[in-house]
Amino acid sequence: MEAEKVFARALVLGQESVGTQIFSLLLEEKTVAALAKPGQFVSVYCHDRSRLLPRPISICEADPAAGTVRLVYRIAGEGTREFAALKTGDMVEILGPLGNGFPLEEAEGKRAFLIGGGIGIPPLVELAKRLPGKKQIIAGYRDELFLTQELSRRGELFIATEDGSTGTKGNVLDCIRENGLTADIIFACGPTPMLRALKAYAETEKIPCYLSLEQRMACGIGACLACVCHTTEKDEHSQVKNKRICAEGPVFEAGEIVL
Repeated sequence: MEAEKVFARALVLGQESVGTQIFSLLLEEKTVAALAKPGQFVSVYCHDRSRLLPRPISICEADPAAGTVRLVYRIAGEGTREFAALKTGDMVEILGPLGNGFPLEEAEGKRAFLIGGGIGIPPLVELAKRLPGKKQIIAGYRDELFLTQELSRRGELFIATEDGSTGTKGNVLDCIRENGLTADIIFACGPTPMLRALKAYAETEKIPCYLSLEQRMACGIGACLACVCHTTEKDEHSQVKNKRICAEGPVFEAGEIVL
């Protein structure tokens, strides 16, 4: 059954820079805030109509009581550069929440790794808020940190940086090994090389692993087939070993997909 979503004009409540080329955008949109689940995303539309396609941005936080949605994104092109110029009181068109999020029920009674790399870190904030049980959050950065306060309030935070300026020098797996961490389940979001390594790690450790894939998307609703990933089993509709990241994902059980 397709998840409920809405097309709406959202009010910009505020925006701030949280890192180099990284912005936190707070929107008021009550229905999206009420429906959003950890791991889902919204499509944000440009005012410049020469940019026809919306930009997919993961949901960092959703507050149903306040009716707000927080998006943390990096400037990656002209569309997101336009979003970075939004000011309090502006309106922006969004469609969401979209995609399938993390299966929180699978972590019931388990110790969980919440692992993010780069701009895959923002979805961990809402995930950490809603996930039951013990949470160990491992965040991997190139150098500059962001969202560490939000994450440390909701779980035990471990940091890895490529240059060794904070925490473990190296990647998220180096951090896990250096700190002797163990878990019963993994939830992760980040670049493909990181997810590929975590998939192999989970197979070796024989623990369940759910991965949120980062991918360029076009329509965001599964119609254009621009964001398919390879899978181990045939899709029941297309009869090929592909699934649409925006529709069947972005979160998949690691064994379902080929990275």
